[in-house]
Amino acid sequence: MVKNEIEIDVKVKCIENKLTQQQLGEAIGTSGQYVNRIIKKKDGIINKKFVEMMEALGYDIVISYEKRN
Repeated sequence: MVKNEIEIDVKVKCIENKLTQQQLGEAIGTSGQYVNRIIKKKDGIINKKFVEMMEALGYDIVISYEKRN
């Protein structure tokens, strides 16, 4: 199980950095619509098979974020 709410995390980080999803998309060479589609994707941002493999090994997934200097 992925313990993070990654979709919410991305939205919060956009707000903290005063960026729209459109601006985030432009920063990574795509569109805001694409960023939104990835965030809302049914299977989530993390690959489903990766999650299944880690669960089979007895692990939950916890992601942490560190601001770069």
